[in-house]
Amino acid sequence: MSGFVLAIDQGTTSTRAIVFDSEMKVAGTGQQEFTQHYPASG
Repeated sequence: MSGFVLAIDQGTTSTRAIVFDSEMKVAGTGQQEFTQHYPASG
């Protein structure tokens, strides 16, 4: 059986993804940081 598994981690300051192949070896990774938004008081 061939295929891939995508794992996604949504953190506080970034999102990270890891792709595993059918032998559970890492086939690729990616990370994107994002700006945090805080509500204004009032």
